[in-house]
Amino acid sequence: MASSGRSATDDVVSGIMGRWAAAFGRLDATALASLYAGNAFFFGSNPKLYRGNDGVQAYFEELPRWSSPVVQFTDVRAILAAPDVINVAGTATFLVEANAEPLQVKITWVIIREGGEWKIVSHHVSSKTPLIEQ
Repeated sequence: MASSGRSATDDVVSGIMGRWAAAFGRLDATALASLYAGNAFFFGSNPKLYRGNDGVQAYFEELPRWSSPVVQFTDVRAILAAPDVINVAGTATFLVEANAEPLQVKITWVIIREGGEWKIVSHHVSSKTPLIEQ
């Protein structure tokens, strides 16, 4: 463990989130898809389930070509669920145009080791607005 108190799991997640944010900032569908496992499930901002690298790439290619896309990950929690499985939950805040309201969603990822590399195998976002008041 590093002196900062970060674990190897935190480093893996931070690295993937950094690469994800950089690729999103370029709207680089190929780079984003490369972060996902070959058999990934992906629920993004629409109701369709995308599958595998080709599905993930198609999702990102279908997005609008925003002028200044940025994503910030906050409140991130990550835990090693098994030797080659990391479970992640947090908040993703998307700023896609200079004067637009930010879009804030809950995000969960399951990250696995595939071919010696850590890849996202499950991606799900949902509204931060409660669907049921309790």
